[in-house]
Amino acid sequence: MEIHLSKDARDWFHNEMEVEAGEAVRFFVRYGGAGLQPGFSLGVTKDSPYEAVVRLEEGDVLYFIEEADHWYFDEHDLHVTVDDELGELRYSYEPKEA
Repeated sequence: MEIHLSKDARDWFHNEMEVEAGEAVRFFVRYGGAGLQPGFSLGVTKDSPYEAVVRLEEGDVLYFIEEADHWYFDEHDLHVTVDDELGELRYSYEPKEA
């Protein structure tokens, strides 16, 4: 699986979360909400990788998913964009091509 970030998503992390070069952003599974898996949703936080299994480096920022959260994606790529009306991150999931 892979992480795909749009330019507006990278800008969102910089502006809204104040992510700077040299920092890392983790996508993690949280209980509740709606997402790819029933009863779970995706969260995001600044963090340091421990057992990162998916990594994307963009603009000297590491975006990653830990081994413990890998199950949630069920072989889907994560696509991160921004909802223009809400000004919030939007996640979509596409099956990994064989």
